[in-house]
Amino acid sequence: MLPQRLVYLSTSGVYGDCAGEWVEETRAPKPQTERARRRFDAEQVLGKWGESNHVEIAILRVPGIYAADRLPLDRLIRGTPALAAEEDVYTNHIHADDLAAIVAVALGVKQARGIYNVSDDCPMKMGDFFDLVADRAGLKRPPRVSRDEAMRRVPREMLSFMSESRRLVNRRIKAELGVRLRYPTVADGIPMTAQTE
Repeated sequence: MLPQRLVYLSTSGVYGDCAGEWVEETRAPKPQTERARRRFDAEQVLGKWGESNHVEIAILRVPGIYAADRLPLDRLIRGTPALAAEEDVYTNHIHADDLAAIVAVALGVKQARGIYNVSDDCPMKMGDFFDLVADRAGLKRPPRVSRDEAMRRVPREMLSFMSESRRLVNRRIKAELGVRLRYPTVADGIPMTAQTE
């Protein structure tokens, strides 16, 4: 027996680099990494399968997931650099608890279908996110470097996240699914004393 609805967790990486622009679900995807291309392919395959089998498909495009036990502390301890402010990129986040709640809503609400940006209300520069985590954990803030220097010092996979800038518009999860975020900003969601052990 087929389900009435299927919820797929994709990635906001399917949009590719948007040069810091605000991004709604109607924006044409332009995935630039293998990881994002695989997720976009899965979105298309699921969409066609849902149409053929009369199953509602809700695709959640998820950015960086964080929680008290899911913070970039190892990176900070290693002293991995972040980009200088003038070259930094916008990133988006969602607390793991909010994501779980949104998945549950998307499974239970009859009108849940199509694509949803699942992010909090506070896109921020990547380096500012690392600074906030470092401050809350009592760690040294990461050194800021130019993009050229980052290409020499930052692991390749991490570098891919530093090459895309976008700010997700999350209106649809609120208007259509009635979502109320428990942690509307990362400042709300990161503990005041993040644990390093």
